[in-house]
Amino acid sequence: MVQISLLSDSHSHIDPAILKQLKGSDEIWHAGDIGDLKTAQILQKIAPLRAVYGNIDAQELRQEFPLNNSFEIEGIKVLMTHIAGYPARYNGRVKKLLGELKPDLFICGHSHILKVMRDPQFGHMHMNPGAVGLQGFHQVRTLLQFKIEKGKISDLAVAEWPRWPKN
Repeated sequence: MVQISLLSDSHSHIDPAILKQLKGSDEIWHAGDIGDLKTAQILQKIAPLRAVYGNIDAQELRQEFPLNNSFEIEGIKVLMTHIAGYPARYNGRVKKLLGELKPDLFICGHSHILKVMRDPQFGHMHMNPGAVGLQGFHQVRTLLQFKIEKGKISDLAVAEWPRWPKN
């Protein structure tokens, strides 16, 4: 069993409340727009980090993380990228990847809107964890946490904070 914390769109902001929430994670997954290498390094001190770069991420992050990250964990095939769209409205690049790789779990970020749903066309679970950073139009900062064991995703929970942290 693996405990996953999934976040996106930190835009170089990780405050103490988020770090506290991530403690106990077996892995942290970041769906892009990390912001800077320091943010990635902070996350890596808590748990192993799987990530993709996003549209705001500079060359140092693009050298560290791929555009697409495809892997298998506990019997679940995962595909993660930053910009994708949503079921029935994926961009062409993502439609091609989904057709080729056939993931069980597809993860993206970029929209700053939390969404979890089954894709009726491709059959996978679609997750966008929303945004944990301060940049953007979102009113609430969010991340997802769940467990993966023997091909099953369970105990899915949303953690949320006000847009502006009380530091």
